[in-house]
Amino acid sequence: MARRPQGQAQRGSQKWLQILVNECPGLVDRYLCDFIGLSDEESVHWLSPLEKDDYAEYSDRQFIDKLGVSLEKVRLNSFWPRFGPVWDGLAKTDRGDLILVEAKAHIPELVSDPTGAKGKSLARIQESLNKAKLCYGSRSGGDWATCFYQYTNRLAHLYLLRELNDLRTYLLLLCFTNDKEMDGPTSRLEWEGAIRLMESFLGIRRHKVSDCVLHVFIDVQELESSGA
Repeated sequence: MARRPQGQAQRGSQKWLQILVNECPGLVDRYLCDFIGLSDEESVHWLSPLEKDDYAEYSDRQFIDKLGVSLEKVRLNSFWPRFGPVWDGLAKTDRGDLILVEAKAHIPELVSDPTGAKGKSLARIQESLNKAKLCYGSRSGGDWATCFYQYTNRLAHLYLLRELNDLRTYLLLLCFTNDKEMDGPTSRLEWEGAIRLMESFLGIRRHKVSDCVLHVFIDVQELESSGA
């Protein structure tokens, strides 16, 4: 199912992202507006996860439809097989910038399992990952289908939308601090150290579209005090 109703989450990054998007979007919108370069008259509009949509998350063709765009140059099904990334969040600006969101509440979430694809599906994934890897100028010998795969497949889809289809697209890596229940980092410095290690391993410490990947650090205590 490419639209995945989640209901109200009880813990972790899913819980905090739901609260952030539905109750305190301004806490992250200010970073997005500054990073993208929006004027005071332009806004960010969140498409998921929304309470009125049962906090649904989207993948495959439905995430493209949710963003309200079409891939005219390179189609999704020629780039990636079914059961692709499930996006934690999606947003769009007044002027049409697309925002893909991945949220984390503790560092072990960065270390994801390798792809479980096989046969032709695996071959297509590896081909697309290698093209993205080349675009980003990575010289790492690591296999992007195994190491930090959740992050690399997000980078691949950023490459698909932005580089192959000329759509103004940004990847937001949203990292929550002080999630005591998940034993998460207590400062952005901890997150930044882990992210530097991951990106160094992948060979993309200063990659081609680093100006299109935004890291935002939100303290859950600030989120709670803002009305959550």
